[in-house]
Amino acid sequence: MAQHEKLIILGSGPAGYTAAIYAARATLNPLLLEGMQPGGQLTITTEVENFPGFRDGVMGPALMEEMKAQAERFGTRFVTAEATRVDLSRRPFTVVTDGAEYTCDALIVATGATAKWLGIPSEKQYQGRGVSACATCDGFFFKNVEVAVVGGGDTAIEEATFLSKFATKVHLIHRRGELRASKIMQQKARENPKLVFQWNSAVEEVLGNGKTVTGVRLKSTADGSTRVLPLQGLFMGIGHEPTTALFKGQLAMNEVGYLTVKSPSTATSVPGVFACGDVADPTYRQAISAAGTGCVAAIDAERFLAGH
Repeated sequence: MAQHEKLIILGSGPAGYTAAIYAARATLNPLLLEGMQPGGQLTITTEVENFPGFRDGVMGPALMEEMKAQAERFGTRFVTAEATRVDLSRRPFTVVTDGAEYTCDALIVATGATAKWLGIPSEKQYQGRGVSACATCDGFFFKNVEVAVVGGGDTAIEEATFLSKFATKVHLIHRRGELRASKIMQQKARENPKLVFQWNSAVEEVLGNGKTVTGVRLKSTADGSTRVLPLQGLFMGIGHEPTTALFKGQLAMNEVGYLTVKSPSTATSVPGVFACGDVADPTYRQAISAAGTGCVAAIDAERFLAGH
């Protein structure tokens, strides 16, 4: 028999935890499915300097632990499991995990987004052996060597800046001749003596000795010429894609997979299903904006349930 819940929250980043805090305080007794990475992307972030209320900054994992504890204090229940299938064609909705089946009267989707990869075979071959999508997780292993970050936006510069604490040199490989990053991040990058820009370049192949990365073959986006750049680590900084495969054909989404909501609410195309955080935010993707929409989703869900 499926376990019935009034409200289920999928995802455990700032959006999911904030939704849980508000829903629990509204006596909705929410069940939160944390996924396989409880705390979301902020658990692989070091210092968060722009979350209000922390004058001297806060470590990402510590911030997530506090949010979870706050949600727990008000009665949120947590299951460390990932939804493998959902049926949103009728209410109550069905949510299936590897170990259980649930039904719910309302659902909040806060499944976030995951790092993008280049999609070349050699990248996959050396994943975990010099190729990474998380500088915070793996930067420590690249002390006193040269590494590279692919990308030209805020994500790439954040990764490169963090890596410069360990590496002797950090190459920023970008397809264009100028950065896409915000002005303040661009300034930060140019002022860092360890950052070297590889303009108009794309990674054609990751080179290695079978065990570890030894370099990359770069292809010029200007004239098509190739060259080898020796290094010991390659990090992805090319952004994220929304975790929405589960909802294809069931919830409306944009051309790249972000869930669409009926602004200014968090209501999706299915009444009773609400989306918050990065899963529905292709523009801002900040912890504080995710938390804000988590609050809105809980209030929307509370009002929906009161009316049904």
